[in-house]
Amino acid sequence: MNYVPPAVKITRLRSAPRLRAAARLMAACDPWKKLGLTAERCAKTIQAPFNENYQATVRSHFAGLATIAMHGTFRGYIQALFVAEGFRGTGVGERLLRAAEARIFRSSPNVFLCVSSFNKGAIRFYKRMGYRKAGLLKDFVKAGHDEILMRKTRGPLIRTGRGTKAAARRARPV
Repeated sequence: MNYVPPAVKITRLRSAPRLRAAARLMAACDPWKKLGLTAERCAKTIQAPFNENYQATVRSHFAGLATIAMHGTFRGYIQALFVAEGFRGTGVGERLLRAAEARIFRSSPNVFLCVSSFNKGAIRFYKRMGYRKAGLLKDFVKAGHDEILMRKTRGPLIRTGRGTKAAARRARPV
């Protein structure tokens, strides 16, 4: 029998109580738990001014959250991508990531994210989704744990000069 992924609905999430509930779920599992990030710390991150939050629901049940920052040097930074434990491996993470990318690519040619170096499953997932390592942040969140900065690009921030369109096409992920 073939696996049929659940119908995933992605919507903007602005409700402070629902964001705090998502933060509690995040803090209870890895990588947040391994990094010692509390529910309060997770809530502060996802509720930061100017962040945009998108929730995934399956049959009205909360299934995951994507938090993106559309300001600053790394405009188009995915601050958090979380899939609730009961929905992992069902395609929810891919749907959330694609929705976040669609939002970001409307305003920026680059999507950035960090992934903990110990989170091998997430690293494989992001590579499969077209992300490439852009750098390593030693002891970034917690001493002894590195973060890998990853980037998916459609081209440089500034497109000028001859051949820019061709260069941008070559830079697009397949």
